[in-house]
Amino acid sequence: MSDATAKALPVLVLNGPNLNMLGKRQPEIYGRETLADVEALCHAEATRLGLAVECFQSNHEGALIDRIQAAREANSGIVINAGAYTHTSVALMDALAAAERPTIELHISNVFKREAFRHHSYISAVSVGVICGFGTHGYALALQAMARILSR
Repeated sequence: MSDATAKALPVLVLNGPNLNMLGKRQPEIYGRETLADVEALCHAEATRLGLAVECFQSNHEGALIDRIQAAREANSGIVINAGAYTHTSVALMDALAAAERPTIELHISNVFKREAFRHHSYISAVSVGVICGFGTHGYALALQAMARILSR
């Protein structure tokens, strides 16, 4: 790990609408892990990588935008699972662009194997990369990728 990674501000792990229902909502698609399990996974992986993380979830677009705007000063990078807002929110895309922080888009399911409306993402346009289809393990993969980005 480089000095830049060691001195980096925490990575923001941002979860959008309905992700508070993980473990309950459509477990055949999203698995049985809860949001608390995901956050514990993120903290453990961040520790292993020498990073710090902050986790935030909201069902409200404005709250997500407020947190993204705060990330400009408070965070080194953003991992975002915007849920359904991925496919609808120009406002989230604009906030991520204005935050000027490396962003990784994340989806638990493989959105390209699902309904056609899920194949388009506004978030992708302002993201370094996209991870989808690996279940909650995708959060660990996203943090690994972010650690590499921040160490450059």
